[in-house]
Amino acid sequence: MSLFYLSLHTKFDIKKTDMLTIKQITENTDAVLRGLEKKHFKNAQEVISQVIEANDKRRNSQNQLDKNLAEVNSLSRSVGQLMKEGKKEEAEAARLQVNEIKEKNKELEAAMNEAAAELQNLLYTIPNIPNEGVPEGYGAEDNVVERMGGNHAELPADALPHWELAKKYDLIDFELGVKITGAGFPVYKGKGARLQRALINFFLDEARDAGYLEIEPPYVVNAASGYGTGQLPDKEGQMYHANEDDLYLIPTAEVPVTNIYRDVILEEKELPIKNCAYSACFRREAGSYGKDVRGLNRLHQFNKVEIVRIDKPEHSYESLNEMIAHVENLVQKLELPYRILRLCGGDMSFTSAITFDFEVFSAAQKRWLEVSSVSNFESYQANRLKCRYRSGEKKTELCHTLNGSALALLELLLHY
Repeated sequence: MSLFYLSLHTKFDIKKTDMLTIKQITENTDAVLRGLEKKHFKNAQEVISQVIEANDKRRNSQNQLDKNLAEVNSLSRSVGQLMKEGKKEEAEAARLQVNEIKEKNKELEAAMNEAAAELQNLLYTIPNIPNEGVPEGYGAEDNVVERMGGNHAELPADALPHWELAKKYDLIDFELGVKITGAGFPVYKGKGARLQRALINFFLDEARDAGYLEIEPPYVVNAASGYGTGQLPDKEGQMYHANEDDLYLIPTAEVPVTNIYRDVILEEKELPIKNCAYSACFRREAGSYGKDVRGLNRLHQFNKVEIVRIDKPEHSYESLNEMIAHVENLVQKLELPYRILRLCGGDMSFTSAITFDFEVFSAAQKRWLEVSSVSNFESYQANRLKCRYRSGEKKTELCHTLNGSALALLELLLHY
């Protein structure tokens, strides 16, 4: 793992990339395939070929349908004229031709809708293309350390792990959580609960002072919201789903807050939009087991404050740097030893174009623990959300969306 020590709040020089749209896929296929290869997306060539084929079917059906509709309009006009001229047989022949074309149009509409649905479903399976500044790599070992700060704590030899410390001072009751719900749902008590509340208030107040508007969102969302921000389709089965109502428990406040701007056209002067929100977060963490999931590691429910931005493409990387600086300021105020990682292609989320992770060092567990991910999704989410802004020329363009944890509470508790 390469290591760089940069000066405080050094800005990361990153160039924006193009959005992943049908136009890009069809006109820049090789570039899209290279990007998907960096993210180690399986069967990229096959899926992209299917996308192009489905798009051709949709487009050809649409073109033929447009031609037929134009012919129907022309023939319909001629029927009236022929009737005026007393040419009843010709008028009747034209009317029959109109009916035949309308029947064919029904078939074309069905074919077009089928191809469009196939195309949409295929696009949902394709991850975002990584920014050119994303390093190559397969997993966490290939992430690049960009910056480090803070001092490491020296614990005495008889220091207790957090799960024993929490039990000794009655701060967190893991067994009670199992009784009430199940493993991964701890009950915070007394000073443990007060610490959670104090950290939430601290993070929200810091975000407010930085110009973020606080939002209190729902903790469950509909399927359209899940598709909008890219949590659906949930290929890993990590979301809790209320089947009866077809609602999903949120994995992060990013989902409901970003979806505020679904199907919205913003004015350029409104950007950048800056929102923050506290929420409980729910994740199934399917497949997690072993010593690294003991205590507060890998919970199914935890608390987090999220910051979200909606911005213009040309300014979104300035916003990303500001968000990184904001999170860094938080860990510095908490006097935590930290490092900032630039994630490699194989360790990034499905929707991200570029991600920087913040990790704090747990002296008790002798390992680094993630407390924040700050990501620019560029126009990937906005394309799904149809989140656009109107420029000075009155044209509408896709926004860029960004989000970051500021911060996740459970890893902070693990540090101690």
